[in-house]
Amino acid sequence: MQLTQNQATLIGCTAPIFWGLSVSLVRLISDTIGIGLGLAINYLIAFVFVWFAFGFPRFSRLPLKYYIFGLGSAIGTSLTFAISLSISSSGTQAMEVGMVNYLWPSLTIFFAVLFNGQKAKWWISIGVALAIYGICMVLSGCILVDFASMWNHVKTNPLAYFLALWAAIFWAAYSNFTRAWANGENPTTVIFGLNMLIFNSIWLLDLAPSREFSMKGLGIVILTAMVMGGAYGLWTFGVQKGKIAIMAIASYFTPVLSCVFASFLIGASLNHAFWTGVAVVVAGSFVCWAATRD
Repeated sequence: MQLTQNQATLIGCTAPIFWGLSVSLVRLISDTIGIGLGLAINYLIAFVFVWFAFGFPRFSRLPLKYYIFGLGSAIGTSLTFAISLSISSSGTQAMEVGMVNYLWPSLTIFFAVLFNGQKAKWWISIGVALAIYGICMVLSGCILVDFASMWNHVKTNPLAYFLALWAAIFWAAYSNFTRAWANGENPTTVIFGLNMLIFNSIWLLDLAPSREFSMKGLGIVILTAMVMGGAYGLWTFGVQKGKIAIMAIASYFTPVLSCVFASFLIGASLNHAFWTGVAVVVAGSFVCWAATRD
C-alpha cells in the first residue's frame, strides 16, 4: 500500500513517544540485568523485530559515504547513549544525561542549515542558544545559571555528560545524512544488525558490567528492544517520506515525555529548575523550527 506524505509524517511523529521511554528503559536495563548482557539481548531481539518490520534496504542504492558517515553516526549514537546512561550514578543523573542528549532536535535543524541546504532566518542561533541555556539550567539546578556550580556538578561524572552530548551530535548528523544520501532506503535493520554484533562482542569480552539474570530484567529488555527498534524505524521512515518540519515539532516534546516517564519508572527527582530548563529546551527547539519557515 502506497502511503501519502501526511500518513508517513504521522507515522514518523510516533517516534518521539518511543524516544521518551528509551532513557528510563535503558536505565532500568542497567539496574536489573546489567548493561553488558542486557544490551546484548536487547539488540538481538531488536534486530529480529526490525528485520520482520522493515526488511533490508537495497544495498546498491546506498553510496559509500552513507555506509561510512550515515551508519557510522547511527552506531555512534547507540554506543554513546547507552554508555552515558549506564554510568550515571542515579535516576536523577540519568535524566540530566538524557536532557543533554535532547539537544538533538535543535542540532538536527542547525545541521540541516549548515550542511543540507535548509534555508533559515538568522535567529536560528537564538533557538540553539536557548536550548543550550535550558540544558545549563538543568545541570546547575538554577533558573539563573551558576556556571561555576554547573561545572562542579558536571565534574562529578564528566564522561556521562560528554557521551550524551556526542549522542546528540551523532543523531542530528544521522538524520541529515539519511535525508541527503539514503535514496529512500530504510537502513534500520542494518543499524541494528551492527549494534547486535557490537554489543554482543562487548558482553562476550566482558567489557561492560552484567548482573544476575532475572525474568524481570528479561521483560524490560524485550520491551526496550521493541521501543528502540520501533523508534529508529518509524523516525527513519518519516524523515525520508514525510514532512520533516512537522516531525521536528513532535520531537520537541520528547524531553517532556521523557521526564514524565522517568518520574514513574526510575524514581527521578526533578525540581522546579529542571522542569523550567526542559521548557526552555523545548522553546529553543521551536525557535529553531520557526526560523526555517518561509
